[in-house]
Amino acid sequence: MRTTAVMRASARAAAAACLGTALLASMPAHALFGDDEARRAILELRQRHDALQAAQQKAGEELRRVNDENTQMRRSLLDLQTQIDALRADLAKSRGQEEQLARDVAEVQRRQKDIAQGVDERLRKFEPTKVTVDGREFLADPAETRDYEAALAVFRKGDFAPAGIAFTEFMKRYPQSGYRALALFWLGNAQYATRDYQAAIGNFKNMLTVDANHPRAPEAALSIANCQLELKEVRGARKTLEDLIKVYPQSEAAAAAKDRLAKMR
Repeated sequence: MRTTAVMRASARAAAAACLGTALLASMPAHALFGDDEARRAILELRQRHDALQAAQQKAGEELRRVNDENTQMRRSLLDLQTQIDALRADLAKSRGQEEQLARDVAEVQRRQKDIAQGVDERLRKFEPTKVTVDGREFLADPAETRDYEAALAVFRKGDFAPAGIAFTEFMKRYPQSGYRALALFWLGNAQYATRDYQAAIGNFKNMLTVDANHPRAPEAALSIANCQLELKEVRGARKTLEDLIKVYPQSEAAAAAKDRLAKMR
């Protein structure tokens, strides 16, 4: 609007200047110097002409200044638009990076969860678990249970000598095992089967020392008496049978001991 006003003012000044020049040119020569009034009119016209020319020049200068300002403003607007476009591009890129970062974080969290689950599963393979054997409950490592059951499987196959070795190695490997009393019991039976009666007696006694209240303790005591009889230690066998009846009177082994004592008399 400012530019339009300046242009209109410039146009009016130019038109007035042209009109004044035309008037001066059209006046007759004798009128220029006829009287004082005519001279004053000519002077006024000249003054108005000069003023109009000055106004026109000023308007032109103002127009040029406004044009320069407009040009500078357009450049500034273009620069500003360029900056806005650049910011939009940076923002879009930043959003893309944030989305990618969010996906990366989610993937890392998923992998961590998978790794943690895998570690937990592997640890569970080594963590002690509750086992119950012959009415006794205790904690045992998975490897410990596996090795005990492997030795017992060898015994049940009738391979008594290898079974004895397996139970001996088991007790060396797991000296504090909850299976220890049972391992001693089966080791004694394996040795009895291979006629190693003295060793069998030692392991049956060790079993009673480890756990005299074990459900298989009466059987161990009866087995000691059997080994003594095989060794012709009749007096020792009788004493063992009598003690068995006193300590475990309600057991099946005690009933068998009574039969043995009756036959021995």
